[in-house]
Amino acid sequence: MSLRKKTPKKAARNFEIIIPDKLYFRIGEVASLCRLPAYVLRFWETEFPQLKPVKSSTGQRMYRKRDVESVVRIKKLLYEDGFTIAGARMQLREETKSERNQTALPFPMKPAVSVAHLRHELQQILHILSARR
Repeated sequence: MSLRKKTPKKAARNFEIIIPDKLYFRIGEVASLCRLPAYVLRFWETEFPQLKPVKSSTGQRMYRKRDVESVVRIKKLLYEDGFTIAGARMQLREETKSERNQTALPFPMKPAVSVAHLRHELQQILHILSARR
């Protein structure tokens, strides 16, 4: 009989993926970063329209940092949150829709400095500079 405490499976899977600061990642790099087989990434490309890596002249898939972040998010939805592929696709669609619909920051409606005042200040500076010649 073991005296060690069992850790829940979710806690064992819950790790932080640190994405290196690079422009492009090959499919093998993304697979090892995310601890997924490459065939899963290729399958997800067909299922999730957000995941569109560019292909190099040799046909190698080149993932951008944004693509790797999408893979991490998809993995979390499917493996940790228990979504189906269709449910994860809908969730990602809703998230991007809500990001687009965010309200703009409120800016003052009245400019702090009027254009006429600014023009006057610039004319004074021009007058000072032309007097020095």
